[in-house]
Amino acid sequence: MTGERHVLPNGLTVAVDPLAGAESVALGVYASVGSRSEPESLSGLAHLVEHMVFKGAGGRDTRELAEVIEDVGGSLNAWTARDQTVFHGRALARDLPLVAELIADLMRAPHFEAEHLECEKQVILSELGESVDSPDDLVHDHLFEAAFDGQPIGRPVLGNEQSVCAVSRQDCRDWLKHQFVPSRLVLSASGKIDPMAVLKIAERLFGDMEVAEAPAVEPAQFTGGARNDRRSFEQAHWCLAFAGLRSADPNNPALGLFVQALGGGTSSRLFQQLREERGLAYSIYAWNHAFADTGLVGIGCAAERRQAAQSVQLARDVLAATAEGLTEAELNRARAQLEAGLLMGLETAQGRADQMARSIEVFGRILPLGELLDQIRSVTVEGARAAGQKLLDGPVAVASVGAKLALAA
Repeated sequence: MTGERHVLPNGLTVAVDPLAGAESVALGVYASVGSRSEPESLSGLAHLVEHMVFKGAGGRDTRELAEVIEDVGGSLNAWTARDQTVFHGRALARDLPLVAELIADLMRAPHFEAEHLECEKQVILSELGESVDSPDDLVHDHLFEAAFDGQPIGRPVLGNEQSVCAVSRQDCRDWLKHQFVPSRLVLSASGKIDPMAVLKIAERLFGDMEVAEAPAVEPAQFTGGARNDRRSFEQAHWCLAFAGLRSADPNNPALGLFVQALGGGTSSRLFQQLREERGLAYSIYAWNHAFADTGLVGIGCAAERRQAAQSVQLARDVLAATAEGLTEAELNRARAQLEAGLLMGLETAQGRADQMARSIEVFGRILPLGELLDQIRSVTVEGARAAGQKLLDGPVAVASVGAKLALAA
């Protein structure tokens, strides 16, 4: 990856990375703000605003927004997370100015009409109802609530019925005005692009945004705890979580490789022992989620209700055994998986745009590919084991849906 980073006078960052052989472009604006910045009374506001901007922006209504991008064969989308909101588009290279214009309209000139707000609230409430009926989604919300007890980062991205219904048009306007300040924004583009042309587009569409101080984000601390939803489903779904590391922590590559070896693929210890050898789980996996100030390592499982408690205990045993005896072969296999995932992801314009934006958010610069690979390749068995051992030494969070496992951890 050979991307270039520029900063406009107002503080907005522009990242560009031409991709040889491409005929299309991917462009997104990545905002380092998400649901953890909301007041509790308006939980779900970030996600609702992300929906609302597509109801009409600039000189176009919702149908016209959809038609104008699809008339050229492109796409326009967005997502919201606890620490990030992204508006992005894909199109052929000739239509890059259109993609950028549409994204600028979504962020800077949404209509926020009253009737659309009430309509979209109903959509969100339906989404909330669907999530409550989906135990594999619900258990992850419970896990964050347990892991970060009483903190904004622990609240569900979707919010709740009361908080969503409380959102006003002015709340939506204030959210974009006060949270989407230039210093929090990265415009990232890759594909068949001319870097200087992208920079000029960014200056034209975003260069007049006013300089403003980004509101403070409440620091998060992994507390550990339990959340247990005992409603009956066909299977029991449970998750364990352990205190991870912040995104920029130099030990994160070692932790990431440990987690990959533990439960990142079908060759991992968790998958082989719980599913293949013992038949205790339909689905078993592990992940490493890092934020700017904290992190979470999770283990998730779907199992028969009568086997749930046994599968939790075995997963904890496997974690401890991996921290004690991770082998060189396992580490090299995990390393190969992460390297391949990184390199394959960078073969697409979208993957390169995402990677540049994430690198800038975490490190303040675009990390060269060689440096990214060196971080992975320099991890030793001893370093990965030590990262795993630290998980065992800290607090634990447990969440379950469909089983009585709240105290099992």
